[in-house]
Amino acid sequence: MSAINSIRYSGEVALVGAGPGAADLLTLRALKLIQQAGAVVYDRLVSEEVLALIPAGCPCFDVGKSRGRHSVSQAEIGALLVQLAQQGLKVVRLKGGDPAIFGRLAEELDALDHAGVNWQIVPGISAASGCAAATGIPLTERGIAQQLRFISAVDKNSDTAQDWASLAKPGQTLVFYMGLSALSEISRQLIAHGLSADWPLLLVENGSRPGQRQLLTTLADAATAAQSMALQSPCLILVGEVVRRQRRTAQLMVAVREHLAA
Repeated sequence: MSAINSIRYSGEVALVGAGPGAADLLTLRALKLIQQAGAVVYDRLVSEEVLALIPAGCPCFDVGKSRGRHSVSQAEIGALLVQLAQQGLKVVRLKGGDPAIFGRLAEELDALDHAGVNWQIVPGISAASGCAAATGIPLTERGIAQQLRFISAVDKNSDTAQDWASLAKPGQTLVFYMGLSALSEISRQLIAHGLSADWPLLLVENGSRPGQRQLLTTLADAATAAQSMALQSPCLILVGEVVRRQRRTAQLMVAVREHLAA
């Protein structure tokens, strides 16, 4: 792990994937680091179930962002991580899902490297994998979906528009992150660029968590259906023929987890 600053500090930062929400989906390494943390900096999408694993008395910092509420800037988050590590603390930076997938990981690594702070990345189960498992679907399937594409529906720092013509093709599964507010536009563009109005779309709210809700619909009906159910973020959008396999497993998953905890 190279650094721009040659000075090294005794503290370090672990950028840890907290998974889609269920605490028993954490990796063993993630759990160990959380239990040994000297400080925890966490995002909005980290579940209460995971946060409950943090040792009592451990300093915790909520730096979560939501649409229209960015109380802590990315620069401030990077500065906070550096400050805590320079105090000699073992810092856990908790991010929902996998930190390397739309988690602004690179910006935080740059801040740590610039300050000469040691770091490690701990992958987590992505929101896409977690939601697919929780709803009983494969993300790929021979003869139906040979490609899997993760798309950020919101990227204000990029001048590159979505390649809708490329996205609106059969033979692939599309997973849109942070796309609930853009659902109407996503559906409109995919239909305008070639997918049929009745192309299947699956919405998953709070995937893998006790409050999971899911809705199988179509491109044409998605926005209205989401509004009628009052779906809220975090909500993943999965588009493609594989989502027809979804089954209502939320209650079954809760029952299994309660059995394992007994």
